[in-house]
Amino acid sequence: MTNRYDIIVVGAGHAGCEAAHAAARMGSKTLLITMDMTKMAQMSCNPAVGGIAKGQIVREIDAMGGVMGIVTDASTIQFRMLNRSKGPAMWSPRAQCDRMLFSLKWREILEKTENLYMWQDQVLSLLFDKNKVTGVATEFGQEFFAEAVILTNGTFLNGKIFIGWKTTPGGRMGEQPSLALSKQLKERGIQVERMKTGTPPRVDGKTIDFSHLEIQRGDEKPQKFSFLTTQSAIQERNQQLPCYIGYTNTDVHEKLKEGFNDSPLFAGRISGKGPRYCPSIEDKLRTFEHKEQHPLFLEPEGWHTNQYYIQGFSSSLPIDIQYQAVRKVKGLENAHFHSPGYAIEYDYFPPTQLDHSLEVKNIPGLYFAGQVNGTTGYEEAAAQGLMAGINAHRKIHKLQPIILHRDQAYIGVLIDDLITKGVDEPYRMFTSRAEYRILLRQDNADERLTLIGFNIGLATEERHSLLTEKIMKRDRLLQYLESNSVDPDKINDMLQKVGSAPIETKKKMAQILSRPQVEWGDMATFVPRGTLCEDDPRAAEIYESVEIVLKYRGYIEREKAFADKVLRLDSVVIPEKFDYTRIVSLSTESRQKLLRVKPRTIGQASRIPGVSPADISVLLLYLGR
Repeated sequence: MTNRYDIIVVGAGHAGCEAAHAAARMGSKTLLITMDMTKMAQMSCNPAVGGIAKGQIVREIDAMGGVMGIVTDASTIQFRMLNRSKGPAMWSPRAQCDRMLFSLKWREILEKTENLYMWQDQVLSLLFDKNKVTGVATEFGQEFFAEAVILTNGTFLNGKIFIGWKTTPGGRMGEQPSLALSKQLKERGIQVERMKTGTPPRVDGKTIDFSHLEIQRGDEKPQKFSFLTTQSAIQERNQQLPCYIGYTNTDVHEKLKEGFNDSPLFAGRISGKGPRYCPSIEDKLRTFEHKEQHPLFLEPEGWHTNQYYIQGFSSSLPIDIQYQAVRKVKGLENAHFHSPGYAIEYDYFPPTQLDHSLEVKNIPGLYFAGQVNGTTGYEEAAAQGLMAGINAHRKIHKLQPIILHRDQAYIGVLIDDLITKGVDEPYRMFTSRAEYRILLRQDNADERLTLIGFNIGLATEERHSLLTEKIMKRDRLLQYLESNSVDPDKINDMLQKVGSAPIETKKKMAQILSRPQVEWGDMATFVPRGTLCEDDPRAAEIYESVEIVLKYRGYIEREKAFADKVLRLDSVVIPEKFDYTRIVSLSTESRQKLLRVKPRTIGQASRIPGVSPADISVLLLYLGR
């Protein structure tokens, strides 16, 4: 049996799957090791992909040549574009997925990937030659060797599951944890901390009275995540499944409060910090004690199951309390549980110990990605896995790492936040974390990233061709609109209908379309058919791109100019062994933070909390700038 590979990926969650696919696709002989091959890319929590800022991340993963968008499109049971009433910088795609189909599609793609091999086993320890990682040792007594190892263990490192007073070891319900890796890494100087997350009960749809719940349907014209997916493929999907909205009430709250004395959260048995933006139901009752109701979203888990996920009801209270409380929700009076909610506490490695490549600073060849870095969410994990896979491949082939900047991608914002600022609670992405939201839209992820993915051997020729064709057709249409004018007598009726001021003299068509009240559909009739691209299956994307460019050109140019200024600071490199202790004019807090993070550039240093503009000026002076 072969035991030598270029790269070993430990764990086949969302981070591990993207890492393994990227490394193998780029040409590295890759081994993916997981404890259970039937649960690859398992949706351990809610059966959905995307959402605010997360949807943009999935589009970026896809644009680079990753897989999550393709799998999501193949398993979508409902699609919604969130924030459509706001500007395009805020539009965020979200899909409910068939949980089982999502995992199956991932496995199907991985099994067809050249250079990728899989092995079902548990990794017990890492192998080292002095301080360089050289491979892994497994529960079955196997030793596998590689130039790089990527750890993507999710919640499995010393995972503990809590339901009331019952505590069991586990990385997920019914699955054993990984107990030795954290200890080994701690002995090698890696800082290890604890975090907590949770999940709600799942209920049998046959026992739900949907007539008492609000229905939440998908978009009438569903869109997609992958730039490779065609509109005809979307139209061939089965009819979308609806979600439902219910509400807790005072009876639900009283029943839940009866179990507070048995809550592992309130009894102090869970030390790890939980996700701020996805709190347990008992946490919500404590924080918002005067609120009489909280929304609950009942999400279907697939085409071939009756199971529903109760989003908003994550809990670690005793099972009987959870069960009785759920049955006091209108519409759920007869609900039957398939499984209870539970909390899980697990080890993570504070990410300031990593470089932007996601390689551990003091252990060459070792990479961390996903929840082990203190993040929460499938999308955040997948993005890290993608970049770890890319950079591990490039490291062993003596190539420079790919570091996405904050003005290039939400992925760049995510990784820079982790490495520079660190985390003290599970990190999730929001649009508010990005300074350049107008540049980082979901519609232009391909324009930002596909060429990068193509040049490094990850994105396919098909992706590159589609991008080239899209830009060519978009620019041709823009040129026509900017070069041609329209008469008042031809356009004023339309302007009046949409509530826009009439024109008195000829105006360029681009000027008309740049008005907020005018949409592409209003202008299309004034453009000759030969200039349009109606025969292109991606015509809607091209027209949307034209409209966004014209309406937001001024904002886009301002953001680009600001990003260029910041980029100049990122080009000033700080020597690796720079001695901050000899700079007496640095504040004590700043010196401590700089010594801990060890920023690679002045730009990164400027983003560290506690490092002031005055401190940056001092550093620039010492670096001769």
